[in-house]
Amino acid sequence: MQINILAIESSCDDTSISLVQNGVILSNITANQEIHIKYGGVVPESASRAHMENLLPVVKASLHKSTMRLSDLQCIAVTKGPGLLGSLIVGVSFAKGLAMGLNLPLITVNHLEAHVASLLIDRENVQYPFLCMTVSGGHTQLVIVDENLNMKIIGQTIDDAAGEAFDKIGKLLGLPYPAGPHIDKLSELGEATFSFPISKMSEYNYSFSGLKTSVLYFLKKELEKNPEFISQNLNNLCRSVQDTIIESLLRKAKMAMIDHGIKTIGIAGGVSANRGLRSKLTNMADENQWNVLIPKFEYCTDNAAMIGFLAHKKYQKNQFANIDFTPLARYPIGAQ
Repeated sequence: MQINILAIESSCDDTSISLVQNGVILSNITANQEIHIKYGGVVPESASRAHMENLLPVVKASLHKSTMRLSDLQCIAVTKGPGLLGSLIVGVSFAKGLAMGLNLPLITVNHLEAHVASLLIDRENVQYPFLCMTVSGGHTQLVIVDENLNMKIIGQTIDDAAGEAFDKIGKLLGLPYPAGPHIDKLSELGEATFSFPISKMSEYNYSFSGLKTSVLYFLKKELEKNPEFISQNLNNLCRSVQDTIIESLLRKAKMAMIDHGIKTIGIAGGVSANRGLRSKLTNMADENQWNVLIPKFEYCTDNAAMIGFLAHKKYQKNQFANIDFTPLARYPIGAQ
């Protein structure tokens, strides 16, 4: 039996539509919102308006690429949360209207759980349980996943996410938003010549607010002595910051792997596209003889393919949603 699912992702500023057939991704089209670059961050109202403009054209483009028609669908899937409430409402309202118009069932998906599940796309014979380090602009978590895709958070940031630290520090360095990819690229040209602190949180939790403050005061001090300090040391500053964030992430992940006797580790979320993180995680896994799960670049940032993939798993379990469900800005892993 063919199970064709149209999946919708609109939790932040990316409008994404995917067509998924029996768990196989046929199309995954995403419209980015460049309007936020000039503001140095996502403007919620602008994001909501852009979703309204982008949804229908992206649906048409994704249907065209998949060679599928609306009449071929068995289900509509949509992100329920977490995310920007206005953006979620646009996607959910569109999904409800489409499901009612086509007389199809709805499946709701937790955005964070979908990021974790993205590690399984196009993969077989994954060894369970595995540890997923979910790292994005809004979240930094360590999640243990079993063979039934039950997920348990064992550690997370108590303040800022790693992706937010990249972007905020990048802003201090004069880099455009989002700064993470720019820091990653420039760090390849530099050396870690500056030392910044790594937070010593208990157990498997993270904190990145102290790093931001440390960089802020360090730059202020150096710029007072030399106004050209940043431009003259940009590559080395980027490398030093990136190495500090990566070391902080991997130190806790390694501790969790050893403590729980887990042999497979993966990364997910927007920061999982960071080449420095991917490389050092792979090296750490090789040194400890662990299996490593690294997603394709297209599944790192917010995308509907991961929504549709997890929705297929839920379809097989008959986990459908009532039409009157409400999107949630806060929606932790494991919540119903």
